[in-house]
Amino acid sequence: MNIARKLCAAAAAVSVVITAGCTNGTTAETSAQQTTAGTIEHEPSGRTVNVTSDTLYVRKVDGLAEDFILGADISSVLSLERSGVKFYDYDGNENDLFDTLAQSGVNYIRVRVWNDPYDSAGNGYGGGNCDIDAACEIGRRAAEAGMKLLVDFHYSDFWADPGKQMTPKAWKDMDIDEKKHALYEYTKDCLAKLKAAGADVGMVQLGNETNGKMCGEKIWMNIYYLMAEGSRAVREELPGALVAVHFTNPESKDNMLKYASKLAYYDLDYDVFASSYYPYWHGTLENLTSVLGEISSTYGKKVMVAETSYAYTLADGDGSGNSIGDVVNYEKPYPFTVQGQSRELRDIVEAVAKVGESGIGVFWWEPAWLPVPGEDWAERSALWEKFGSGWASSFSAEYDPDDAGVYYGGSSWENQAMFDFAGKPLESLKTWVLVRIGNELEPVPDAIKDSELTVKLGEPVKLPDKAYAIYTDGSEKPLDVEWEPADLDAMTNGEPANYTVSGKAGDMDTVCRIHMVDANYAVNSSFEDEDRSMWSIENINDKTTQIDYQKKALDSVTGEYALHFWGENGTEFSAYETVTDIPAGTYTLTASIQGGIDSGETEQDIHIFAEVGDSDPIVLNAPAELSGYAHWQEPKIWDIRVEEGQSVTIGVYVKAGKGSWGTIDDFLLNPQKGDPPARDDDPSI
Repeated sequence: MNIARKLCAAAAAVSVVITAGCTNGTTAETSAQQTTAGTIEHEPSGRTVNVTSDTLYVRKVDGLAEDFILGADISSVLSLERSGVKFYDYDGNENDLFDTLAQSGVNYIRVRVWNDPYDSAGNGYGGGNCDIDAACEIGRRAAEAGMKLLVDFHYSDFWADPGKQMTPKAWKDMDIDEKKHALYEYTKDCLAKLKAAGADVGMVQLGNETNGKMCGEKIWMNIYYLMAEGSRAVREELPGALVAVHFTNPESKDNMLKYASKLAYYDLDYDVFASSYYPYWHGTLENLTSVLGEISSTYGKKVMVAETSYAYTLADGDGSGNSIGDVVNYEKPYPFTVQGQSRELRDIVEAVAKVGESGIGVFWWEPAWLPVPGEDWAERSALWEKFGSGWASSFSAEYDPDDAGVYYGGSSWENQAMFDFAGKPLESLKTWVLVRIGNELEPVPDAIKDSELTVKLGEPVKLPDKAYAIYTDGSEKPLDVEWEPADLDAMTNGEPANYTVSGKAGDMDTVCRIHMVDANYAVNSSFEDEDRSMWSIENINDKTTQIDYQKKALDSVTGEYALHFWGENGTEFSAYETVTDIPAGTYTLTASIQGGIDSGETEQDIHIFAEVGDSDPIVLNAPAELSGYAHWQEPKIWDIRVEEGQSVTIGVYVKAGKGSWGTIDDFLLNPQKGDPPARDDDPSI
């Protein structure tokens, strides 16, 4: 049976009727205006779209408020349309993007605003060329489609994020008092233009991902001064609009709470504390709910997710590299499928709703940033350059010569859109509607999990008999797998290397990744096993603020766990284990370490060590350093000679300055192969 229900959660201009698959055999309908069951009717356009889904599994989000924000950031839309990109409805008919979004349950549009995203000759920097004029046009069209507008002021001429908060060109030489006044006047003027254009501005965001920096300022007092002036402009020009601030990296709970406490200390006048949340990088949803909930309860603020997204494919639609691609340097909590994308959206809506009444909404970042038309790179590049429809144009070099001016190109996001590369909406776009009522169909396999094997050289390789299918409801079940022929004996008798064997489980493709490694006598060498009792950690003089086993694949070499450390006032600690069951022979020891020192201090003393024997041990060391995030150092000790019955203690010593942080992973105590490389200095200290 079907279930039909009328929703009036969007603006008054939008009324909807939803039909969705239901397993309870009942029919329910609420409606202020009768329309045909199984369609959504949008009054301004008169168009209808069928939102029945026979394939998409969506669990209802309980307790979702009628005015919960289901938002989309489509800042690039005008440049895309000018480049020839077309959008369609679910039946394949060309349709206005704003109408399709509104008909699919989206009730809020977010738009970024850059002060002056043009070079001295008037050429756009790209990324949508998002100045206030573009925002006014987007705001007008959003209002006509019955959707409110969130205005995202970057207070920069181009992209602003935690690593880049550049001052607008016109404000570059201003002191803080001059910049405060300029920001106030600019904000007030922009909001007046938006009102005049007919935009229904419901919220204004003061800066974008301002993690301790904003508009060229790095001191909290100055950041507060700027935010306060922005807030004052909003209160005067649009007293009914919410004022939002925006940070990111919610996986670092202490930092997020610090940002909120700083704003409370300075008594900033604002309403909404917003965070980005991308599941590739930002930890668990449980942690997100916890962070937002604590900020809400402690400071009395509304909370929301200002940006999220997830890939439905790894395909590249325009030849310009994607942020999420084949190189696996990110978390993958859901399959890269349309259903996986839908599950991510549904779960993050639930995570925010769990905060309670103060959890007000979620925005999907750029669900319509599609490839521009063109037969080759040259044709597409011409459009990116002319209309700003790529993430950056070559003209951005004037403002950002070291990044955008070097790596300019097309969209890096089309595989995370909610439309296919040709502009037709994916089934996942219906999630915005279906989270309110549910669509719990019979679960079917959606994807097959990859298999992973780590095998010591000389040992036989046995491929698994089963591969786990991920079903549309998120459950996992084993299926028989048939592997393609592979020379497993050659792997066993070869050198350390990684191999991939393809196979099929059911009618779906899968792979087994095989890591052939030297024998490693370090126990729980990458901290993946829950029992870590073999490892000892000594926090010398209790100097290090935090030492723990962190679960975050991005900060690990192997698996998900690594030894994480952070020292607000510096770090000094050692971590070590004693290996007793090791044959006589000669060995090497390597480990991996990455991190940095936020204070800018350069002095550090970091080395791995090996101590052979219990009494009067022979001690060998190899140095390393913290040289930046993901700049992995791999110190190596050669010629560790072990006699019969001797033990070896292996470990790491770290001493670094204020704000030092990092992770340590993969201790490898391997039989030595070959001779040490020739060096002028002695690698063993």
